[in-house]
Amino acid sequence: MSQDPWLQDYDATCRLAQEIAENIHERNRQQRTGGNPAKINMTLRASLQKLKQNIGQLKDGVLRASSSRRIMQSEADRRQNLIDDLLTRDRQLNASFKGDVTESEPSRYTLMAEGAGGSRDAANPWLINETDETRGLGFGEIKQHQQRIIEAQDAGLDALAAVISRQKMMGQEIGNELDEQNEIIDDLSHLVDKTDDRIRNETRRVKLVETKSASCGMMVVIVLLLIAIIVIAVWPV
Repeated sequence: MSQDPWLQDYDATCRLAQEIAENIHERNRQQRTGGNPAKINMTLRASLQKLKQNIGQLKDGVLRASSSRRIMQSEADRRQNLIDDLLTRDRQLNASFKGDVTESEPSRYTLMAEGAGGSRDAANPWLINETDETRGLGFGEIKQHQQRIIEAQDAGLDALAAVISRQKMMGQEIGNELDEQNEIIDDLSHLVDKTDDRIRNETRRVKLVETKSASCGMMVVIVLLLIAIIVIAVWPV
């Protein structure tokens, strides 16, 4: 499977930026030793212009690929971060070329390089802050290392998404259970209302019966009294 053309262009741009950094270091060395850096300055101007154009093309490529959805948003963000890093390098290289950076530090790097056997890579200012994980790796190996990091991050995001999905399912189940409980509560409320109505009706009936019972008792007493009066009246003395 062939490599993505955008990644090939990115590798070429990184190599161009590294070449510019080495040429700036060589230009500064010639200036310190009294040489004539005119030719290398012309080369550096052309290389810096080419670097700027390459970065612009890389940025346009990411925008086109993202808008046409040829790459995922996570890959578009990763490539944008790579472009931002190249833009930072471009600003640093332009500042170094224009002499905005003091020469004390490159001189110290040169001394360190000479003490370490004169390796040109040791004088490369981009390698100063490089981590132990990527030091000495080529562009392809660095990309593989970045890809492993991205895959680990993706795996973590997938695990997080699975947890969130389970929590969502639990929330839906709890919501369904609450709906069922609310229906049961509504049914109970309806039954309680019907029971209250029945109790009130029965209470009215009991009071009515009590009232009727009291009236019947009075009638019986009155009748008995009348009978007693009649008996006394007709009983011979």
